[in-house]
Amino acid sequence: MTEIVTHLNAGNLWSLPPWSAVPRAEGDVDYRQIKGAGFTGIQHHWYEAAYGEAGLDYSGMLKITSLAEAKAGFERLAPAAPVHTTVHLGTGYESDAEALALIDGVTEVAGELGLAWSVETHRATLTQDPYRTLDLFERRPHLTFTADLSHWYTGGEMPYGDFSDKLERWAPVLARTRYMHLRVGDSCTMQLPLSQAKHHPCWDHYTSMWQTCLAEASKDMDSTETLYIAPELLPAKVEFGGAAHHLNYAKVDNDGEETSDRWTDALELVEHVRNIAREATRAS
Repeated sequence: MTEIVTHLNAGNLWSLPPWSAVPRAEGDVDYRQIKGAGFTGIQHHWYEAAYGEAGLDYSGMLKITSLAEAKAGFERLAPAAPVHTTVHLGTGYESDAEALALIDGVTEVAGELGLAWSVETHRATLTQDPYRTLDLFERRPHLTFTADLSHWYTGGEMPYGDFSDKLERWAPVLARTRYMHLRVGDSCTMQLPLSQAKHHPCWDHYTSMWQTCLAEASKDMDSTETLYIAPELLPAKVEFGGAAHHLNYAKVDNDGEETSDRWTDALELVEHVRNIAREATRAS
C-alpha cells in the first residue's frame, strides 16, 4: 500500500459554526494548528500566504470549460507552485470530439507549465457519468483522477442495482486516482454527518470504495507519484463576493444551523481512511 499524504480542502473550513472545535487564533482559523492536527497541505481555488507561513503545501482547484480558461487558470496558479491541481472539466454537454479536444488542450497547457493535475469525478462535468468517464479514459489513458466518489454514489444512485459489479467496473478510474476527496453520502444525500453515516449501509459502501481505490492506485503508481487524501465537507451556504451561495451540502436544523462539526468529522474521516491503508499493509 502506497503512502498517503493528507490535505484539507478549504471548503471544509468555510462557515463553520461558532461551536466548532476547529483551531482558531484571534477568531480566524489557525493554520499552524491545522498542520499540527496532521494536515500537510490545503486545497483551494487560490493560494493564501497563511498556508506557506504555517508550513503547509498548496494544491489547487480549477473549473475549466474552454482552453482559454485552462490557460488563464493554470497561469494564475503556477506562481504558487501547487503540488497538484484538481480540475472540474467541462459541463457534461460536450460531444465526444469536444471532450477529447478539451482534454488534449488542458493536458498541453498544464504540461507546458510543469503542473500535475487530475480530473475530478464530479456532477455537471465531463466525468459526471461513470460509463462516459471510462470511455474517455480508454481513449486518453494518460488521464489521472481526483476521486470524489460521493458524486457517483449519489448522482448515479449506486446502491440501486449491483453495487459490487459497479465498483468492479470503476477499477480503471480508481487505479488512476491520485487525489481523493473524502465525504460520505447516501443514495439521495450528498453529505451526511458522520454520526448518521456510520449507522447507515452507505458507510460500508464507502469503506469498500476507498479500500478499492487505495489498492488499485497503489498498484498503478510509480515511485515518483503521490496519493493525496483531502476531506471536503462543505457548508450549507457560504458568503463571498458580497453574496450568499447556497451549496446545500451540510445538514441543517429548522433554524438553519449546521447539525455537525465538519472539522471533527474531517479528522475522523482521515483516521478511517488511514486505518484502511494500515489494514491493507498488514494484510500484505
